Amino acid sequence: MHLQILLPKQSTVIFVVSTTGQGDAPYSMKGFWKFLLRRNISSHWLDGVQYAVFGLGDSGYQKYNFVAKKLDKRLADVGGIRIIERGLGDDQHPSVYEGALDPWMASLWTVLNQRNNTLFPNGSDSVTPLMKLMYQPKVRILYIGDCKPNEQSSGMESKTLQIGSARLMHPGIFAHDKDRPQCWLKMVRNCLLTRAGCGKDVHHLEFEFQGSAIAYDVGDVLEILPAQNPANVDAFIHRCNFDPEALIMRRHFSVFIEARSVESRETKNCATDCAYRAPIRLKRFVELTMDVGSASPRRFFFEVMSFYATAEHEKERLQYFASVEGRDDLYQYNQKERRTVLEVLEDFPSVQMPFEWLVQLVPPLKTRAFSISSSPSAHHNQVHLTVNVASWETPFKRKRTGLCSQWLAGLDPEQGVHIPVWFQKGSLPPPDPTRPLILVGPGTGCAPFRGFIAERAVQSEQGPTAPILFFFGCRNEDVFLYKEFWTSHSKDTGLLSENKGGGFYVALSRAQPQKVYVQHKMKEQSQRIWDLLNQGAAIYVAGSSNKMPSDVMSAFEEIISKEAGVSRESAVRWLKSLEKAGNYCVEAWS
Repeated sequence: MHLQILLPKQSTVIFVVSTTGQGDAPYSMKGFWKFLLRRNISSHWLDGVQYAVFGLGDSGYQKYNFVAKKLDKRLADVGGIRIIERGLGDDQHPSVYEGALDPWMASLWTVLNQRNNTLFPNGSDSVTPLMKLMYQPKVRILYIGDCKPNEQSSGMESKTLQIGSARLMHPGIFAHDKDRPQCWLKMVRNCLLTRAGCGKDVHHLEFEFQGSAIAYDVGDVLEILPAQNPANVDAFIHRCNFDPEALIMRRHFSVFIEARSVESRETKNCATDCAYRAPIRLKRFVELTMDVGSASPRRFFFEVMSFYATAEHEKERLQYFASVEGRDDLYQYNQKERRTVLEVLEDFPSVQMPFEWLVQLVPPLKTRAFSISSSPSAHHNQVHLTVNVASWETPFKRKRTGLCSQWLAGLDPEQGVHIPVWFQKGSLPPPDPTRPLILVGPGTGCAPFRGFIAERAVQSEQGPTAPILFFFGCRNEDVFLYKEFWTSHSKDTGLLSENKGGGFYVALSRAQPQKVYVQHKMKEQSQRIWDLLNQGAAIYVAGSSNKMPSDVMSAFEEIISKEAGVSRESAVRWLKSLEKAGNYCVEAWS
């Protein structure tokens, strides 16, 4: 029975929703949200239904917790009774979403108890004993035998099946179309775009399709499943005393495991399971699904660890970390230092957690998304990426790097490495060649626009195309990405040349005493921007989600207000109408 049928029959419903992309609903919610927006839904549809909403978001993005806010309003519009103000979890908070979740949940339990004291017979402060929870992991391990892993060959098909099997087994929520890779890419070029030693490590990567090519558009996004450091995987398995050669597989909602030293008691259904999906080695499962060497665990990980700690001082410290009182210290130890699951386990050597709990609590290995910087028309059978190697230093001077970016940057094309990928639509739809464009892409935000301009260059050979203004920004010449590409299109009759009605404007923020950013260059070209907007130009903005998107939006508001002679409020409304029409597009990342 669908949620839309069940919902009006409930007395109380708690919604926990995330915001993805640029204010988009998560995949699992799209069908429900589409239904909820139907005009024929009565304003009394949810009469008598109590509800509460908690959002998971990131205040670094312009549309912070946009979905939670929209859902909260819509539920009230169709008759729902809000029993508590919506809570907004923020990934930018020192304790991430838990900083807002703890007080929100305390208030929620109090309100629910006041409305129905049978829900908490012992009061809203009563807590389910931890002992009882320890026997309720989402994953259950049973032993099986006589199954053979899908390791007959090392080809792409076998690897695809392994990835699909492992990701389907994991209790973490993966989108239904994200289990098996869409295709495999082979790296053919890896070159450094920035000057060595300048403090920025940005690479241009080129890949070729292996087998059939996937059709993609400029503005699309490539998702990559990164490879973990083998040493980290081995250390994790050794630390937990697991058998790396053990076979695991899933039947219904359970995971089954074969230990060669233990006689199986649950083999009668093995043939059926084998026909459905071959098992996979435990080590391979960890490699493909459990982020043991880069992601930090959540607070509940420490709570479960405390139950399995045999050393009293470790147990006390873990219980403190898991408490509300210890939240700030946990932040200093865990999140701020970006300690990994492996490092946390090594810090508490008396803890021996069952495989069931680790499968459930270790953060899932996620795909990483990159804006495609190539054009399918100009770069046949290829996909290009512009990858900045994320690196930073923790307060205790420990060096950290991004898992996927570091791995990609370190690959040697001569080794013939094949990479599992998925193609997704991004937030930058491919523009019509006859529509003028105003592009703003500082730093690696220029990546998708390299594809845009390469695509329009091909289109210009086949017919007339509209002009493009491109505003690029970087610190100095050391990090001037794709300089030759942009300048070549700025000369003579290139797409960005004034002869073609275009323009290329660079803000070198650290090349002079006073910092200059893309918004300053935009204001210098105020008249040209306004002229193109009057010709129906679309605006595309890409880059860091920090302050840049809002600063750029503010610059556009100022330009429109000045050139059109209207109030700032009118300029804001004008840009909102542009956005609603799909002609103001932003792709930002943190």
